[in-house]
Amino acid sequence: KTQHASFSHIIMPAKKASKAATKRATKATKRANKTAGGEGAEGKSKGGHKKRHETYSTYIYRVLKQVHHDLGISNKAMNVMNSFIQDIFERIASEAALLCRINGTKTLTSKEIQTAVRLILPGELAKHGVSEGTKSVQKYTSSASS
Repeated sequence: KTQHASFSHIIMPAKKASKAATKRATKATKRANKTAGGEGAEGKSKGGHKKRHETYSTYIYRVLKQVHHDLGISNKAMNVMNSFIQDIFERIASEAALLCRINGTKTLTSKEIQTAVRLILPGELAKHGVSEGTKSVQKYTSSASS
């Protein structure tokens, strides 16, 4: 067996594509993406429908009307409120999951949520959060049993 010199380590500079070729490639890619039907990560075809973007805006608006029935809220303010609620939800859920891991349980109960709220929210806000949560759990258990 004879030894041949290998030139695989030599990297040649890429050919520069013309503007027209680049434009055609871009159009072809866009066309391919359109015909794919906007398939999601799960592989389900959306059939031209937009992906659902779930927000808390309906609930924020309902609470605003309960508190100040004569006030409205701008889209920008609604986005800020939505981001705030998503952030607090994420913090509480993460802390509650950590508490489950520490305690060695696989079930996330209202006790872990309550403890997470006490740890994350400051002072009076935590007390109000715990009391509202307790009230909601009691309301749910009474309606579920009847």
